[in-house]
Amino acid sequence: MWMIVLRTVFIYLVLMLLLRLLGKRQLGEMELSEFVVAALIANLAAHPLQEHDTPLLTAVVPIASLAAMELLTAWISMRSIRLRSLFYGRPSLIVDHGKLNQEEMRKNRFTGDELMQAMRSQGILDINEVLYAVLETNGTLNVIPIAEAQPVTAGQMGLAKEQAGYPTIVISGGRVLEQNLTQLGFDRRWLARRLKERGLGDPARVFLMTADENGNVFFCEKKDE
Repeated sequence: MWMIVLRTVFIYLVLMLLLRLLGKRQLGEMELSEFVVAALIANLAAHPLQEHDTPLLTAVVPIASLAAMELLTAWISMRSIRLRSLFYGRPSLIVDHGKLNQEEMRKNRFTGDELMQAMRSQGILDINEVLYAVLETNGTLNVIPIAEAQPVTAGQMGLAKEQAGYPTIVISGGRVLEQNLTQLGFDRRWLARRLKERGLGDPARVFLMTADENGNVFFCEKKDE
């Protein structure tokens, strides 16, 4: 039993290390080659977990080889435009000034239903309001609306607006994250003042608190269990 647990932990650690080396990608953001490598790695990792007589090297060696090939492919594609197009393909212009490019849609097997769904997810209902719609190499559709359909920004209206900072968690589950607090340039005294303003003297009473470099904060008080 303990041998099974140790084998599982070992495979888990190897996969975590290799996938960390491959970079951070969500499933929907993977290129085709990355998706193929991930599927093959998952299949190879399952064998030593299901068949306990299989040596671990039988899985580790091909998994490491696949990861190395993917890293090599990424390195080459960064230095060669032609090879990058060969490995990952090129973006396809699906809509150009409100006109559908049916040839590109057929080539990518991209249906009208999928186009409308992608448009709705970005808040656009009418194709006439689309300037460009580009099908990226990872399968996502980026829609750029015409000027009349784009939201008005504060800069276009001539309004001065303070640049928003990046919210960072400073209290999580009642525990103060000292490193994040210091990184923002604040200290415990600043934190105590912010808590006192909201009648919360004890950080343990805070479920979540975020702050940015401008001092903007968000509080969520912990509910009684």
